[in-house]
Amino acid sequence: MVYMLLGTGFEETEAVAPLDLLRRAGIEVLTVGINGKTVYGSHNIGIEADITLDQMDLTALEMIILPGGLGGVASIRASQQAMDAIRFAHNNGKFTAAICAGPTILAELGITDGKKTTCYPGCESQMQGAIPQQELSAIQDGTVITGTSAGCAVPFGLALIAALKGPQTSQEIGKKFVIR
Repeated sequence: MVYMLLGTGFEETEAVAPLDLLRRAGIEVLTVGINGKTVYGSHNIGIEADITLDQMDLTALEMIILPGGLGGVASIRASQQAMDAIRFAHNNGKFTAAICAGPTILAELGITDGKKTTCYPGCESQMQGAIPQQELSAIQDGTVITGTSAGCAVPFGLALIAALKGPQTSQEIGKKFVIR
């Protein structure tokens, strides 16, 4: 199971674009509302989450995804249960993925130490211990996948697919989506 954490103030494009691509690839993804079922993003777009944080089944976890957006990142940081779920994923060899300001949470937890990562320009100072790859839209280093920004949400989504279903499936979805 793939879980995408949605906290109040998340960046909508960084959530919806990867979510759409993952589901097109036949990957089961549930959106998880940190502060309840209806979550409002940074541009006041309401999303009805599939489940709430207390309904996550960590024993079924394959990947956890953190969209950016400063409010969304702050919501995740403020939730001990969300932070524990991210730690659980990492400690159990599951994929941890984050985009924009989201990778700063992974850095705070030590997950990106010694890993090649990218993040929103200007957040690099919060990525202590990571090896910056700011010229890339998205990058995977082991079980850590990071993306740069909302404008990189599609390459980030395709990287998530490649991690879970292989590069061929990612390329096929990209072709159907007409990525040039």
